[in-house]
Amino acid sequence: MSNTQVTYLVGACCGVIALAVFVVLVVAPALTSFRRAWERVAVLFVSAYIFAALAGIGVVLGAWIIIQWPRWF
Repeated sequence: MSNTQVTYLVGACCGVIALAVFVVLVVAPALTSFRRAWERVAVLFVSAYIFAALAGIGVVLGAWIIIQWPRWF
């Protein structure tokens, strides 16, 4: 395995773990707190929106770090 493949594997594993933690800590409690179907659909929509916002923030910060890296080191 090359260093690039190891980096991709670690990144993929971190992504899967982060998604699992989000589902367990955010989505599952939200779903169990509502009984009606439309409320659960709304909770899923809001949870997906929150997840997309957090992922977007992570992408923007990661891109900023990559751009700024040569200036720092």
